[in-house]
Amino acid sequence: MHYITEDTKSYMYKMVSRSLEPEPAHVCGPRCLGRLTFHREAVGALVSLSQGARRADRTGDTFRHGLVFSSRPVQPQERVRLRVERCGLNWCGAMRIGFTTVPPIARDLPSMAIPDLTNIPGHWAAPVPETCCHAGSELEFWVSNGGTLYFRNANGRQHKLLEGVDLSWPLWAMIDVYGQTCSVLLLGSEKKCFLSNQKSCPAPQRHSSCSAHQRHALLNVDEYVNVKRICDDSHDRYLLPCPANKQTSDCESVEDCAVCMSHKACISLRCGHQCLCHQCFTRVIQEFGTCPLCRQNIKN
Repeated sequence: MHYITEDTKSYMYKMVSRSLEPEPAHVCGPRCLGRLTFHREAVGALVSLSQGARRADRTGDTFRHGLVFSSRPVQPQERVRLRVERCGLNWCGAMRIGFTTVPPIARDLPSMAIPDLTNIPGHWAAPVPETCCHAGSELEFWVSNGGTLYFRNANGRQHKLLEGVDLSWPLWAMIDVYGQTCSVLLLGSEKKCFLSNQKSCPAPQRHSSCSAHQRHALLNVDEYVNVKRICDDSHDRYLLPCPANKQTSDCESVEDCAVCMSHKACISLRCGHQCLCHQCFTRVIQEFGTCPLCRQNIKN
């Protein structure tokens, strides 16, 4: 538990405010997570942004200096989606993904996320296997409610990368366009909530605006500090690897509950879907009585 003084809270307001650049008007629905791009000022020395700050290219004949960050804080369970646009086979290793509690601002950044930033408190990052980072590959990564970093690639398997991410402060997504990964495109984000999804805003549109309330919420630091966790790292004990014949990489693979996205889906319903953990099964039966995937009645 962090105890936040008024001076610290004031400092957080200023830092978060500086990290949120003005955004153009855009269409926003009731379940919008807010527009998501790369931060325009906090970029590596050789990064070039384009396509509305959604594409990041590492220039120059080197494997490093490719750090980029999200333009706003992201929430636990908010899945950041990326596509690898270009690769250079003259380098080994691929991009690194992670999160930071240090607000991104215009400053001189180190050349690499690992180990330059991960040796500094408030930064967590892990490498993505080269086999998941070919040109055209899509993946998503997120931090769980228990502070565990996961990513999922195109084959649908979920991989656990690291634990111990601090959720008591705002989190910015962090990507290092590293090694053979030369260019990435930010496809947006999605958060799977109870029986519904939230998504980031689409590309900006000029005929509508909803940013005032959203930006006020983003700057409300009280909502970010001392947040009560829905679950903790003990949930990871329920995440079990898939059978060996389904393993395609050296990462651990799991199938998660369609409701909480934290526990292993181990309950098979009458409709045939195995999509709920023990904890969520009771709640779904009592409050809804239908399968969260096909809506078939499962009470009887």
